[in-house]
Amino acid sequence: MSDYPKTIAVDFDGCLCTRNWPEIGEPNLDAINALLRRKERGDKIILWTCRDGQMLEDAISWCREHGIEFDAINDNLPEHKEFFGSNSRKVYANEYWDDAAVYIAAPDRKREA
Repeated sequence: MSDYPKTIAVDFDGCLCTRNWPEIGEPNLDAINALLRRKERGDKIILWTCRDGQMLEDAISWCREHGIEFDAINDNLPEHKEFFGSNSRKVYANEYWDDAAVYIAAPDRKREA
């Protein structure tokens, strides 16, 4: 593992809790505990969710009740904004935790057809 902190963008519904939109579902303790361990190691955590308004505030409160404090919410980290000189609409992270994610491997450009 590298000696610098990683940035994790984590989804709320279906990832930190079971999907129960618009209500908040049951906690996914495996994901919560993994996220807390990563935070303890120094990794930065961004809440990356479509919730807004009061539903977002409820999700943030729920996360705090489960010990999760975020370094940013639906936004890039301040140090990333400074480094890149802008604030892109896409949240920059080393890892994206999302129940709807699909991994697509990039083709190996060194291999010839």
